[in-house]
Amino acid sequence: MTVAQKAEYQSLRSIISADAAELSRQLQAHQLRTYPPTAQKGIRQFTPAEAADFIGIHQGYLRQVVADGIGPEPQANGRRLYSAQDIEALRQHLDDGGKGPRKYVRHRREGEKLQVVSVMNFKGGSGKTTTSAHLAQYLALRGYRVLAIDLDPQASLSALFGHQPELDVGENETIYGAIRYDEERRDITEVVRATYTPNLHIIPGNLELMEFEHETPKALSKRTNNNSMFFARIGLCLEDIESAYDIVVIDCPPQLGFLTLSALCAATAVLITVHPQMLDVMSMSQFLHMTGDLLDVVEQAGGTMDYDWMRYLITRFEPNDGPQSQMAGFMRSIFGNRVLDNTMLKSTAISDAGLTKQTMYEVDRSQFTRGTYDRALESLTAVNGEIENLIKQTWGRK
Repeated sequence: MTVAQKAEYQSLRSIISADAAELSRQLQAHQLRTYPPTAQKGIRQFTPAEAADFIGIHQGYLRQVVADGIGPEPQANGRRLYSAQDIEALRQHLDDGGKGPRKYVRHRREGEKLQVVSVMNFKGGSGKTTTSAHLAQYLALRGYRVLAIDLDPQASLSALFGHQPELDVGENETIYGAIRYDEERRDITEVVRATYTPNLHIIPGNLELMEFEHETPKALSKRTNNNSMFFARIGLCLEDIESAYDIVVIDCPPQLGFLTLSALCAATAVLITVHPQMLDVMSMSQFLHMTGDLLDVVEQAGGTMDYDWMRYLITRFEPNDGPQSQMAGFMRSIFGNRVLDNTMLKSTAISDAGLTKQTMYEVDRSQFTRGTYDRALESLTAVNGEIENLIKQTWGRK
């Protein structure tokens, strides 16, 4: 490298470092303006129809229950709105405080194994994090005990759930703290956090997760009997907290590295998100080739991949777009029933909610036209309900 090249390299490095510092400072300032220290994220209130759907009862039956004095007081207009806490309390009441047959409290029963759903794609922008966030929240609102794990160093899932990676997630406070190879490793229970959604916990992420990608090759070169192989580490950690949860949702990074392979080996189910455009499908083809080859190597090294189901989810779908419809049909002709029947529609409601780091279960419907909001929520509910049914089938439930 010449003197001029070295100077240019150092200049570029200093520019990038300065830009990173300034951007981080401005993001922190924006975060404080938008969400001051006294502010807390929360779930919006739900209509009687939504509350009844989450509990799993007819709206008429819900009216009978609240008529007995259970649930929120009516507002000035005589209408009732239900918080997430109200829904959970009603579910517990209907199951006689846990003494009943647990028809509405949907915890795992004896013989039903923990479900670990890894949501993944090689290409960014496929709706992976949006899918993970809404799936985890939906399942929690339905009464399951859910753990969301942010495995992406960009930590968008953490930000959606109110944990800003630059501000709120410190050193050794991600899943890396529980799967690292040195003496700084800590128990997974120490990195689990509660959220503002009942039944939903999270292990947040930040750039620290990249350390696992850097340290794993070193660990492989000097492996001792004291260290399990990289692909087994997440699964072994989950064994320590298995009894506390029914479902784990892992938001994987958009790359095929050691973190993603470890999530694949920990998973009991895999959900691959794909945008129905030619370039995205071509990218997914390469991803599947690489994944198959790498999983073969992992299996030869002793890894186990025993999946209950694997599905493709078509995301950001525009039904009136002819090429997208053709591509969706093309995928269904190849993969058959491995493509979910329901699609996640492209919606300004979902994207605009994301701009303020909110999900559709948090943003107020008054911010959108009723049709736009209802179409987006209906699409999400259909997708999440189909995934819930796959989980219930795995458990042998009707």
